[in-house]
Amino acid sequence: MAQDTVPKLFFHRVEKYKDRVALRKKELGLWNKITWWQYGQRVRQVGMGLVLLGLEPKDRVAIIGDSRPEWLYVDIGNLSVNGVSVGVYTTSSPEEVKYHLSHSETRFFFVEDEEQLDKALEIRDQLPKLEKVIVMDMKGLKHFHDPMVISFEELLQAGKEFDERNPGLFEQRLEKTGPDDIATFVYTSGTTGPPKAVMLSHSNVLSNSDAFAKHVAAFETDVILSYLPLCHIAERTLSVYHAINIGFTVFFAESPNTVPDNLREMSPTFFFAVPRIWEKFYSAINLGVQNATWFKRQSYNQAIKIGKRAAQKRLNHRRVPFFLWALNQLASIIVFRKVKKLLGIDRSRFALSGAAPISPDVLEYFHALGVNIRESYGMTESSALVTMHKDRNIRLGTCGEPLPGIEVKIAEDGEILIRGDNVFQGYFKDEENTSRTLIDGWLHSEDLGEFTDDGLLRITGRKKDLIITSGGKNISPQFIENLLKFSPYIVDAVVIGDGRKYLTAIIIVDEDNVIQYAQENGVPFTTYASLTKTKEILKLIGDEVKEVNAKLARVEQIKKFAITEKILDQEDDELTPTMKVKRKKISEVYKDLIESMY
Repeated sequence: MAQDTVPKLFFHRVEKYKDRVALRKKELGLWNKITWWQYGQRVRQVGMGLVLLGLEPKDRVAIIGDSRPEWLYVDIGNLSVNGVSVGVYTTSSPEEVKYHLSHSETRFFFVEDEEQLDKALEIRDQLPKLEKVIVMDMKGLKHFHDPMVISFEELLQAGKEFDERNPGLFEQRLEKTGPDDIATFVYTSGTTGPPKAVMLSHSNVLSNSDAFAKHVAAFETDVILSYLPLCHIAERTLSVYHAINIGFTVFFAESPNTVPDNLREMSPTFFFAVPRIWEKFYSAINLGVQNATWFKRQSYNQAIKIGKRAAQKRLNHRRVPFFLWALNQLASIIVFRKVKKLLGIDRSRFALSGAAPISPDVLEYFHALGVNIRESYGMTESSALVTMHKDRNIRLGTCGEPLPGIEVKIAEDGEILIRGDNVFQGYFKDEENTSRTLIDGWLHSEDLGEFTDDGLLRITGRKKDLIITSGGKNISPQFIENLLKFSPYIVDAVVIGDGRKYLTAIIIVDEDNVIQYAQENGVPFTTYASLTKTKEILKLIGDEVKEVNAKLARVEQIKKFAITEKILDQEDDELTPTMKVKRKKISEVYKDLIESMY
């Protein structure tokens, strides 16, 4: 059987590895193992359970839940019988869940627990195509009965018995899946309008995984932690497609709240995180140092200075002098190893940042610690990765070189264009946007960029977000925002200035860090809103803005800023499920605040 689809490749791995550990899930304090053979049995039972329920080829099956083995069983089991998987964020409101299920015409919906079941029950009468809801975790639902709802265990048992009564049927369905069949709908984050359903085929996702395997040194013996939402293409690619393709072991975080503890316990051999997480790591370390003894602060500060000097030499492809090398080794033994162990990345051969731009200062900091962190670039429509740094060819401020088999070029207007087997099949039920995005085989990314002389891609902004001042100067807000977010006291920033004489910024402070600062410095406050108005906090943030302005050209500098009186919230439609700021919404909500700065 050709290994040209995700499930065919998966069952090849099952036959090859059998009793080797594929997955690990923590229960009652122990990391329990799930072998490839056990993994395969669960996938088969889910697939046959769906066939028993009436799943036809190309039917959509939706999944809402945190990262857990059952998510993978459902995803691959569904693909094995030629279904299409649709991921839904657990943070989605009932209305957002309804949009995804209605738009995708979902027939079967897997929900994680009682909380997610409640959303399904609230909207089911508005979803005529929805036939069955399957609950993975029945805790609190022992006495719940509804003809539309069954438990995950019931589905597995029914699938097993149906398989026994129909030998060969599963193999027939598996064989009929083809590389050009759609494997998944991945909904875009919706920063500029309603989410679009990106259709990715088996060939799309496998070609991207093959390109990754050729680009980096990843091995069967590697271990990773799955903790980000699996409906995000980056996490799915790593924890499902790459894991199947390469054969490494996936550990699952107990919950989003236990990720730091789980990282320290299992210590992955390579680690992927979005910029917000790398920024939180940086903030947590530096705030911890501020509260340390004088001796520890001095040791840390001197070590970081040495680490940065050594990192700058390495990143600029220059030899590290012996004396600096020796000092850096000493700093590593005394400081860096402890910091990396505290974060849980002391075993990581390399780390990856992606899904959004990251400040070069953050990358330099981790290189100073001795973390081999690389930046990547990609998008949902490209099946995740497009470019990534290679070892010994890392330049800060760039996203690396195109992966094997992927072409990237820059259009006359600066837009990044992408071509390859990884490029998506179009948007479901949206010919207009498909024809606008896919032109002559090239994916028009709407990102702006340029290549360095040594062939590394540098992102310069977004076409739709580009600010053109009243003086005619084109400015990318993301670059300035990333510099602001490097501050441990700023969690998000939105730069304003289109058609204006100067730039301003709406700033969202890091609640925990700012409250800690206020308590340590005797700043009186009663509520979060009152805290943001105190002169001490305004000065604190003002100093952070001044520090950023010192790195910018005069026209790029922030002349005024305002702090929001509340944390941005997805429920208020200010953030996407991937925690990206919706600029248009922010401009509307804070219109008066913005106008007060001009």
